[in-house]
Amino acid sequence: MVRLAVSLDAASVRAAQELLDAFRFLIPATRLEPGCIGCSVWKEPNATVHYTEEWTTEAAMRERVQSHAFTLLLAILESVQHPRVQFHFVTATRGLDYLAEVRRPEPGL
Repeated sequence: MVRLAVSLDAASVRAAQELLDAFRFLIPATRLEPGCIGCSVWKEPNATVHYTEEWTTEAAMRERVQSHAFTLLLAILESVQHPRVQFHFVTATRGLDYLAEVRRPEPGL
């Protein structure tokens, strides 16, 4: 899985609302793209706007980044000073088996 995490510091509450609206416009089409697990946007009280996308594979993320639709996202990023953009590459996901492994009593205790 690959997660795109964006944080933008808006100049004002109104600017933050405009960023939220712009991201909300992109979300429905993004969610329909092959490989998209989900995406969301939210605002903190200090007018920082956060946007995330999650993709099944790096290949799906690469297709997203090369798409015309991603150009629209880049336009949003360019509208603020110092956007923070991170791509998180998750190499493994485990469930209850991990809990059992970690919490298993060590022999001799």
